[in-house]
Amino acid sequence: MQRKENTTSRREAILKIFQGAGLLSLGGLVWGAFLNKASVSKLSLRPPAAVEEEDFLAACIKCGACVQACPYDTLMLAQPQDNIPIGTPFFIPRITPCYMCVDVPCVPVCPTTALDINKLIPSDKVSTPENMDVNMSDMGVAVIDEKSCIAFWGIQCDACYRACPLINQALVLNFERNERTGKHAFLKPVVNPEICTGCGMCEHACVTEKAAIFVLPRKVAEGKAGNFYIKGWEAKDENRLNEESKESDIKGKTTKKSYLNDWEELIDE
Repeated sequence: MQRKENTTSRREAILKIFQGAGLLSLGGLVWGAFLNKASVSKLSLRPPAAVEEEDFLAACIKCGACVQACPYDTLMLAQPQDNIPIGTPFFIPRITPCYMCVDVPCVPVCPTTALDINKLIPSDKVSTPENMDVNMSDMGVAVIDEKSCIAFWGIQCDACYRACPLINQALVLNFERNERTGKHAFLKPVVNPEICTGCGMCEHACVTEKAAIFVLPRKVAEGKAGNFYIKGWEAKDENRLNEESKESDIKGKTTKKSYLNDWEELIDE
């Protein structure tokens, strides 16, 4: 009788071991799939001075030093439900924006190259924490949904404009006559993407139920014209064309002109 009970106990123990192993394997597969899904998220907003996303993920050791250094609790470490690689720092402007600390405390404490201090150093300055310029941050760029922005309806609102730390530079107001009423003016906010740092203070201040102005990573928000088009009115772009032409000649290739820019050839003389 005792022998039978011992045999049954051993069978149950072995069965539980295999069941546990199966659950662990299944959990590993599910977790791995989740991490793969999270790793391809393109909407993560990183701290100031963060390097390119792929390089950032490779360099970040998930230590949380930048999160602890942030005096406004802006930065958070990603959790499983955030659809962002777990343990990496990010922020949600609608909840808490980056308040653009002058000393940028989150950057110098980074023990790796995930947050590169040199991205915030002016070209004529020595690379030290004291010389950091937070206005050189490139966390993203603000985008306006004109259909939802009440300023585009004709309702006077300048909440985002007033909240912008680079007022009249990154965010300006365009005054336009309201033809519908004939008495009022539109005060339409316009973002200058070349100056916008992506701090999200405009998104945080937006009065609409769901923010009509919001920050996206620059690669998501902006298009790309490519190198096929030349801005003939800009000397820098014209010089680029000349340089490319020289390189083509050196390689023995025929330099072709773009019919989109050289429209004079289409005129019948």
